[in-house]
Amino acid sequence: MATIPSTLLLEDRAALAMNAVTGLADDDLDGIPFFSANLLARPARMDHGDWDYGSSHGRLTDAILLTRQMTGGKDWDPRWDTIADRYRQRLFALLADDGLTYRRAHPKGHWLPNANLIDQRATLLAMTTAVVASDDPQAQRAADRQVAALKRIAIKERDVWFYPASEYTKDGWPSSNAIDLHLAPDPASFSGRLIMPLLRYHQATGNTDALELCEWFARLIVEKSGVFNVDGSFNPARAYRSGHFHTRVGTLEGLARLARHTGDHGLTEFVRRSYDWVLGEATRFGWTPGDLADQQYEHETCSLVDLIGLGTTLAGNGLTEYWAVVERFVRNHLAASQLQDVSWVESAPDRSQDEPGWRTYVDVGQRVLGAFCGYGAPNDYVSDVPLGRGHTNDVQACCVGSGVRGLFWAWNSIVTGDHRLTRVNLLLTRGHHAVDVISHLPVEGKVELHVNEPIDELRVRIPDWAGYARLRLQRGDDEWTGAERIWAPDGYLSIPKPQPGERITVTFPMVEQTTTELAAGNEFRTTWRGDDVIAIDPPGRSRPMYGDRPEHAGGVREYELHRPETEWSW
Repeated sequence: MATIPSTLLLEDRAALAMNAVTGLADDDLDGIPFFSANLLARPARMDHGDWDYGSSHGRLTDAILLTRQMTGGKDWDPRWDTIADRYRQRLFALLADDGLTYRRAHPKGHWLPNANLIDQRATLLAMTTAVVASDDPQAQRAADRQVAALKRIAIKERDVWFYPASEYTKDGWPSSNAIDLHLAPDPASFSGRLIMPLLRYHQATGNTDALELCEWFARLIVEKSGVFNVDGSFNPARAYRSGHFHTRVGTLEGLARLARHTGDHGLTEFVRRSYDWVLGEATRFGWTPGDLADQQYEHETCSLVDLIGLGTTLAGNGLTEYWAVVERFVRNHLAASQLQDVSWVESAPDRSQDEPGWRTYVDVGQRVLGAFCGYGAPNDYVSDVPLGRGHTNDVQACCVGSGVRGLFWAWNSIVTGDHRLTRVNLLLTRGHHAVDVISHLPVEGKVELHVNEPIDELRVRIPDWAGYARLRLQRGDDEWTGAERIWAPDGYLSIPKPQPGERITVTFPMVEQTTTELAAGNEFRTTWRGDDVIAIDPPGRSRPMYGDRPEHAGGVREYELHRPETEWSW
């Protein structure tokens, strides 16, 4: 055990999210998870929906595997294993002999048992994570069949491959006319978002069909679809879901990864142009609109996680200025949008109002503790405004799973590199086999580095707002200031030849400032301490997300940092 500051700890947040990941499981429906929760209802309720199947099982299985990697299974509740196994077995059961995952009919549902392409993405993501985690042979066989099916059902022409509908049926595509007319509805949603898991699966296994699909889908998106405008903005046409942010940014994240894999600098610039446009539509603390029309007032955690993943990918490509964006988003809207207090949620005392297998009102608050918001406001876990669609879902299973992936992407990026050059990119606490990072931010401008392995050079990113004149670097009895020659060409602090057992401390002054953030036409006066929002005006009404955050209160805790033997490459 070590004493560390009581600041934001991402693996702790992932473990908290496991309560919601497993709490969504419905015993009345053989463990199939509820998709949504309405926390403003009196009493609150959870409901099933058409995303309960491949999408939810894939997202939640992915989240469980990522949490295990982040925590090493520490403080793991054995009851979670039972639910995790049910999710896993159902994920495989939903896969048909043709390789695709199919939904199940429900007596009260309006959906058909077809193969939705968004479900394919989540299922392949979970299978890929299982292969990366443990070389899971069952997952690899299933993923191979799924990739082959995705290739088989694509409409292939000389200069483009595409899907002519959002769902494939057991009898094939529902409309031959759509094929004849080259109709590809929302290709970002149904093809573009597949690129990330397809590429990662290729990288993990060498599957050539997966890479071929990535390249054809990238051509469809960039050269043929018109989803992105020339200036990088999103095409707001209703045919393209009115510029839906989750599907657009998720597509860009996959394209950025493909650009790095293939060395395509033009594609990197295409992605960067759109990312910069997106940042202009978001707030500096990470709230994003849902789309450019009726959903613009509803922030999905899924979109924020896409932005975090895209930021880490571009920064890893050498565009290191985006680490600052990732750090702000993780410290603020990702952390703030996780439900840590359910005292305001009213649950029913018994099951008398329940509709078994469809809706429940019992223990809703406790079951979703740790969930990330489904549709949130800039200052509130709940989006309840007389604009757009008004109040909808407060919790969605997709955002619960995505929130954990956002934590993982950030956690996995805090320390990168090897013994020749190790980088500390984000000033957040985590254990690492090369160097432990102990962050006191935002309580104090102080970062401690505990070296575990010999490193030729250690580089530490220093926030722009910290300046350099009053920065101090302490190594044993030696001290340097930011005005001296201790900087690398990329702007990082350079520490040569740190050795195992060495303790290095970097300090700098904290800066407080106030900005006015614009979100879907509404202004929010935001007070910052370093990269953390400490107050926002107007405050939220239902469940305020900013102010009195526990990681800003100071203090210390006893904690054993987890240092995984193998770092996953994502």
